[in-house]
Amino acid sequence: MAEEAGGGEDLRTARTIHEIEGYLLWEAEKERARGQAAEFCDRLPWLTDSQREDVVRHYCREQREMSRSYLERIAVRSASLRTEYESAYRTLRCRLVVALLSVGVLEVLALAVLSLSGSAPGVP
Repeated sequence: MAEEAGGGEDLRTARTIHEIEGYLLWEAEKERARGQAAEFCDRLPWLTDSQREDVVRHYCREQREMSRSYLERIAVRSASLRTEYESAYRTLRCRLVVALLSVGVLEVLALAVLSLSGSAPGVP
């Protein structure tokens, strides 16, 4: 029972770490967008301060929407690939188990036939 509780705790810890990582990555993405917006505005020296703030705000919003859309597409594709790979893994694992069992059965049958004919190793 203690192992089950520990396993759940490990999952919660892993989930928390993933959430923190996701938060930090998203903050870095927002900072990247702000930097790009500032660089863009630097090429437009005639902008007033309020115009510059508007451009930065709009640019950052557009970048966040594009990034979110991109990440959602990646998440969907990742889930699709995971399902596909898990299915292929299960199929291969089943084939391997069947092959190993078949080899085992053939070995037992071969030993049985050899034993009955008196040709088996260790049989007088």
